[in-house]
Amino acid sequence: MENKIKKINFNHSFIFFLFCNIFSLITFVINNFTVSPLICLLLILSIGISHGSLDNLKGEKLLKIFGIDNFFIFYLLYILISISVIILWIIIPSISLIVFLIVASYHFGKEDTQFLVVENSYLNQLLFLIKGTLIVLAPIYFHFDETINIFKILLVDNENFYIFLNFIETNKILLFGIILSTLANIILFTKNFEIKKFAIFLDYFSILILNYYFSPLLAFTLYFCFLHSIRHSITLILELEKNNLSLGFKMFVKKALPLTVLTASICLIGLYFINKTYAFDSSILKIIFIGLASLTFPHILLEYVLEKNEK
Repeated sequence: MENKIKKINFNHSFIFFLFCNIFSLITFVINNFTVSPLICLLLILSIGISHGSLDNLKGEKLLKIFGIDNFFIFYLLYILISISVIILWIIIPSISLIVFLIVASYHFGKEDTQFLVVENSYLNQLLFLIKGTLIVLAPIYFHFDETINIFKILLVDNENFYIFLNFIETNKILLFGIILSTLANIILFTKNFEIKKFAIFLDYFSILILNYYFSPLLAFTLYFCFLHSIRHSITLILELEKNNLSLGFKMFVKKALPLTVLTASICLIGLYFINKTYAFDSSILKIIFIGLASLTFPHILLEYVLEKNEK
């Protein structure tokens, strides 16, 4: 099964790399090419969040390990963590944003690479974190002003935070961070080398291409939906049915659909109420990034606790 996952993910990385190049060429030819933030939101609420829609099954597995029969406890804790993240973001948005970017960097770096890396050492965990910072640093480096505007829309109004960002941008520290991420990719690529590890660099160049040609929101949407989420979903599909990918996909859709629809509905209801106070595009950005933060923390925590207790 391990080799099957590697092969499928390598093919996926190659297809995504081609998609990024073709799509960027189209936008280069078509002047003033834009994609509505609403399209980005709908993609994230469907393809994007679906890769976490089997967390209820993982939660059930974790409760069985702890010998707990009341499954309501899982939903209660998951929802409480999500709500707590939103409340903390409203109270201390600058700190919440920084923590979210760090956690997201580690999550993206690990989830996109661990199918190729068997050893679960502290060094590899650090390399995952540094590798994943490319998702955060690339949009700031290529579209500094636009990314700053997104941070301001996300309620971050701490002047010292923006002074710090201007400092690291002016002094080429962002470029240094991208170079460090590149080195992390090289180390992960060369350790226990195999051909399928070229997926690491296909993903690396795909992320750079997306962030060079597209706005931060569109670049993130394409990465999150069509690389990160699909990759995670492939693993879940093979866990459900390792011998028949088509059957596994049907099982995955059937199991993921209820929570995907529920989460998307809650987000759209939230968008309706937030739009009464803020502009439509600003409301969408709040729903996407603050909403994702509220889902990311319980999702990562669940996977961490389950992984530790399964071992």
